[in-house]
Amino acid sequence: MLVRMVSWRPARAPKEEVASIRSLRRSVLSYEDANPFHRLMRWQAGTAPMSRLWARTLHHLDRYVCRLTKGRHTLANLVSGLPVVMLTTTGAKSGQQRTLPVNGIPDGERIGIIASNWGQRHHPGWYHNLRANPRASISVGGVSSDVLAYEAEGEERDRLWQRGLEMYPAWVGYERRASNRRIPVMVLTPSGTQPSEEERTT
Repeated sequence: MLVRMVSWRPARAPKEEVASIRSLRRSVLSYEDANPFHRLMRWQAGTAPMSRLWARTLHHLDRYVCRLTKGRHTLANLVSGLPVVMLTTTGAKSGQQRTLPVNGIPDGERIGIIASNWGQRHHPGWYHNLRANPRASISVGGVSSDVLAYEAEGEERDRLWQRGLEMYPAWVGYERRASNRRIPVMVLTPSGTQPSEEERTT
């Protein structure tokens, strides 16, 4: 789900607040609580044929919907009910900024993102970008904030992974198809803050 930098410029939120985290929390998170159409769309995206199709085409459609709604929505968000974050990273090799939609997992004032890459056998580009340069920005509902990223490990990684499965069970299939690698879970924190050990495990 990759889009280049788009022309709209979202308003910026206070530095201490992750962009529109409240709107992310209001999104339908649980697969069981989603309406039948949203459950169908989440299920089909997890099948091997459809995940291959979406991996090649969805970023074009997301770019169009993102521009049309001034950054408030992507196609994936509209048809699945999943909370989508527009993530802007700095290219590990190019040094250029890249913006792409990723599913966000609200976790207090932080957001978890899973580098599943549709179950492909290699990590997504944005994961390598964040490893090389953890400073990034996010936009939710057209409001943007600066964040710092780190990779979740151990109990924190397991907790966020399980929370993600509650809203998008297709990650189980992605994990099976990407069995050659351990799918990373990254955490986005408000810029200028560092979570305590207790926050990472609760």
